[in-house]
Amino acid sequence: MAEESAIEWTDSTFNPWMGCTKVGPGCDHCYAEDLMDRRHGRVQWGGDRVRTSASNWHNPVKWERQAAKFFEEHGRRRRVFCSSLADVFDNHRSILPEWRADLAALILATPSLDWLLLTKRIGNALDMLIEMFPDGVPRNVRIGATIVSQGEWERDQRKIAQVRVACALKPFLSMEPLLGFVDFETDPAWWRYIGWVIVGGESGQHARPSHRPWVNDIAAQCDAAGVPFLFKQWGEWLPYGEVDAAGCENSMTKGERPGFWHDWGNGTGFSVRVGKKLAGRHLYGALHTEFPA
Repeated sequence: MAEESAIEWTDSTFNPWMGCTKVGPGCDHCYAEDLMDRRHGRVQWGGDRVRTSASNWHNPVKWERQAAKFFEEHGRRRRVFCSSLADVFDNHRSILPEWRADLAALILATPSLDWLLLTKRIGNALDMLIEMFPDGVPRNVRIGATIVSQGEWERDQRKIAQVRVACALKPFLSMEPLLGFVDFETDPAWWRYIGWVIVGGESGQHARPSHRPWVNDIAAQCDAAGVPFLFKQWGEWLPYGEVDAAGCENSMTKGERPGFWHDWGNGTGFSVRVGKKLAGRHLYGALHTEFPA
């Protein structure tokens, strides 16, 4: 897929197959489903998954050959997000066992790439990882779990801990779109299982606002626990008083944008719909772009 990705937390994306099924509230306005409709009409979202071309599967091999040059230019290894238009740990009947076996072989053949495997099905991950890597998950793999609410965190934290025990690197959390407060401190010991937290707001026509107090609270929890925190984007909605992508403070009042503002409640503030590009990714005027070592 993309050799150079615009996603803030990766360098490249690779999709061994395409297609998925909605499994939670974070999927309601899925960007990948919209992308399928506009660009990849051969994939029916929710239907059979479709393996990508042999030439696409060759891209990580090419990136592996370029690894020394990439490191020389960037001072680090290339990060590869797999899969942006699917889910590695999807158990849909159309995904053949050899597809995941081929993906495992590809990962083992590209030890100079850092593979980021993000899933909304973390409960499937442990068994599938054991099947994919019977000799142990390689050190260039980091597993990510999508968590968008307190309920999802409480449901999946033990599954994430199980994956941590099986993997060399701590899992990461992708909290996009963030839909509410998430309190990790319900059990502070769980921080030892988390190696990175990414937070982002929602984009697209039907985007739901992420409230600034929700984002700031997670940033503070990560800071206290010493866990890298990356704020990816506000999405369509920018908090009033926040700095936008152009470096200007958002001073648009509710009256100036009737029908395009969202109140957070309890007098805590509101957001104005300005579009993803202008909204940017500042949190209280600062960028937060931390990565695990």
